[in-house]
Amino acid sequence: MYKRILIPLDGSALAEAVLPHVEGLAKSSAAELVLLRVAFAHMLPGADPIEAQVARVQEAENYVADLAKRLQEKGVSAEAKVRYGDPAEEILDHAARDHIDLIAMSTHGRTGLKRVVLGSVAENVLRSAPVPMLLVRAPISEAC
Repeated sequence: MYKRILIPLDGSALAEAVLPHVEGLAKSSAAELVLLRVAFAHMLPGADPIEAQVARVQEAENYVADLAKRLQEKGVSAEAKVRYGDPAEEILDHAARDHIDLIAMSTHGRTGLKRVVLGSVAENVLRSAPVPMLLVRAPISEAC
């Protein structure tokens, strides 16, 4: 079955909606969950770009380390990873390089103008994924 399942997370409860689904899958197949947060700092005029990037990466590291620890306490094998850059590109690159068997992620369920303006990381990953994907639509009340 699956040995390494990549879980891309953006720090939102919406993205975490996939976790209950993969916890059971990981336990039943003895798979390891790889929690990935892709950090990116939007630069404001006058801001120090290095300082902003370092802060975002540290925030991301703390976030995924905490989630990995909580999963481990439940008996799920989990590791935390952080990358910096474009979310879809980094997710795809990590999946290809880190021996990932499955990518599991939540989709925000955006439609219409929101989808056009904000885009869909899940859709971009799905188009080029080197492995199977499990997409979980987040609850409607959280997605809006």
